[in-house]
Amino acid sequence: MRASVIVLAMLAMARPAAAENVHLYAAGSLKAALTDVAKAYEAMTGNKIDAKYGPSGILKNEISAGATANVFASANMEHPQALHDEKKSGPVFRFARNQLCALVKPGLAVDSVTLLDRMLDPNTKLATSTPKSDPSGDYAFEVFHKAGGIKPGAQSALEKKALQLTGGPNSASPPPGRAAYGWHVAENRADIFLTYCTNAVAAQKEDSSQQVVALPEKLAVGADYGLTVINGGPPAAQSFADFILSSEGQKLLASHGFSPGR
Repeated sequence: MRASVIVLAMLAMARPAAAENVHLYAAGSLKAALTDVAKAYEAMTGNKIDAKYGPSGILKNEISAGATANVFASANMEHPQALHDEKKSGPVFRFARNQLCALVKPGLAVDSVTLLDRMLDPNTKLATSTPKSDPSGDYAFEVFHKAGGIKPGAQSALEKKALQLTGGPNSASPPPGRAAYGWHVAENRADIFLTYCTNAVAAQKEDSSQQVVALPEKLAVGADYGLTVINGGPPAAQSFADFILSSEGQKLLASHGFSPGR
């Protein structure tokens, strides 16, 4: 499914007589990156990308229930695979990788070595996204599981105290132009927010006083992003998916901090 340079050149030279619209459903963590990818694709082909971004689990459920989506880009492999298993989409391809980081409020003394102790501190407000609705929450709970192997009782303690502030159907929305994670930290709802490293870096760009702390090796959790084309869409849906997987699409994703999917 990876588009070759030749195929991309052909797309550029052979624009359709009438532009096609592609309905993209994608993880919220991909918004900045796929906005740039979509712009490049639109300029090359004349087709249009109509994008909806949100928690991957919620988007998957909407597609499963019949929502009009042509391409689904998820923050995990399981949700697009579920659509494929339901015979609603084609094969699933890993197109990007991410990592979990800790976004930390200004002034809190914490580094990779002390992170677990800080998360376990009863006075520390620890936040995650919502498991099952948003893969970021599932990855955070995977961190808690690993913590249980380091300190007895840590998994249960972290799961009980974790504030699920984002990724749910009723989660509060940040003001326009603000990253949700940095906004929650700035509003003092979270002292430590476990989120994707790309999200944490974006939040730090908005507020340089917020800290980005890497998880220690024993707690590190990676995220694989999966892509699938929904059955019955226009030909442009497949060509857009090919463009995401192409070297140009991958370079644009990398410019936003994502690692190659292949």
